[in-house]
Order: sequence, then C-alpha cells, then structure tokens
Amino acid sequence: MSPTRFASEHKWIYWGAIVILVGLVVTGIVRYESVKTGNETLSKANRLQEELVRAGYPSPDTDTVERLLGTDGGQVCAEPGNALKTALWKIQQANGAAGPGMRPVISDTKAVEAERIVLQVYCPDKVEDFQNEVEDLETDDTVRR
Repeated sequence: MSPTRFASEHKWIYWGAIVILVGLVVTGIVRYESVKTGNETLSKANRLQEELVRAGYPSPDTDTVERLLGTDGGQVCAEPGNALKTALWKIQQANGAAGPGMRPVISDTKAVEAERIVLQVYCPDKVEDFQNEVEDLETDDTVRR
C-alpha cells in the first residue's frame, strides 16, 4: 500500500480535521470578543457606581447597569441633547398630576447631576452638549434628604 493511495482513500479524515480546527478557531475568537466586551462593561459599571457613590447617590446594582448601559452608554449617550428627548424629560419633571392640574416644577439639581455623571463615564464627548441643553433649566434642591 503506497502513501498516496492511503491519503486518497482517507481524504474525509483530513477534511473533517480541517473543519473542526476552523470551527474551534471561530469559536475561540467569538468567545474572546465576548469576554473582552464583558470586562469592559463591568469596569465601566463599577466606575459609574464609584462616581455615583462619591457624589452622594445610592449605588445601583452592577448587573442592571451592565445590561442597561453596556459599553457605549446605550440610550443615555444616544444624542442626550436631542430636542424630543429634552422635551419629554421636561414633561416628566412635572408635579405628577394629569390633565389641567399638570404643571412644570423646578427640577432637583441632583437629578440633572446624575445624568451628567453617567455621560462623563460612558460618553465624555457628549457632556458639553448636555450641559448646553440644561444650563437654562431652573433647578434647585427640591427633594428632602
């Protein structure tokens, strides 16, 4: 039996080994990217927790922060100065009544500061835009602590 004949009769072994190796390489790359993203998400969530606690806020749950904000800040960083979001945010800063009893209230300074902290951690390039949008908002210490 010659080596050429043996190789030609068992090509399926070589092709099978190649397919398995390529599959393992692809799986390894996907897993590596997943772990890398997970580590980045966790470090940003921990940094946000530290910044919020330093500013006097309660510490949010790490898993919740990771799911909501991910690595890029999610919806918080998606155009924080957008006119529609600003309008909706201002509407939500009302007295809680419905219909004719609804009127705007002075927002608490710490509510605005919390979003600024999130922006500083996840998308520092958008902090200035946010600051320009909220600088004309009237805020005060309206919540008893």
